[in-house]
Amino acid sequence: MTSSQSASVKATNAQPVESVTLDAEALYAQLRQYVKQVHTPTTQIVGVTSGGAWLAERLQQDLNFSMPFGTISSSMHRDDFSQRGISGAGQTNLPFEVNGADILLLDDVLYTGRTIRAVVNELFDYGRPKQVQLAVLVDRGGRELPVHAEFAAAKLALPDNQTLYLAKSSTGHFSLEVRSKPKESVKLQSEK
Repeated sequence: MTSSQSASVKATNAQPVESVTLDAEALYAQLRQYVKQVHTPTTQIVGVTSGGAWLAERLQQDLNFSMPFGTISSSMHRDDFSQRGISGAGQTNLPFEVNGADILLLDDVLYTGRTIRAVVNELFDYGRPKQVQLAVLVDRGGRELPVHAEFAAAKLALPDNQTLYLAKSSTGHFSLEVRSKPKESVKLQSEK
């Protein structure tokens, strides 16, 4: 599979996806193959906390990369910071010079593009990279910003009331979980 390609798993008209099973380990194998193809001796791997960092950590182990991978948090640059606050998902750690770096940014699920926008802002706080490419495990559509992944192991359409999460077991194996968001209750006020 070349860059800008992916496997496609579609729910018709973004219907709920309880019945679709995504094999996270098979998708990870596709991502690993892509990273192996595009990685050069100067490529810096950076994972978005937390799912992308899990991917970066495992890729470094599986592909025996000599350079340490970086992790990056979107917390400080989110446009919904006042609602979300700072998450405990992790802090930015970039153990290399960002100026002039060739960076492969990894994330688990690409949705609206807002996390990636925040991550790129965070990255530029550390310097000006030569190039930043994005690879994700799953692109679930629903973009609100012009963000595009060079590689997605799968594309999946989900309705807005569902979220997709990458989970990691104690043995390091990945799984994907589709969860429905709770419906917001509407309080009706009686007129007096």
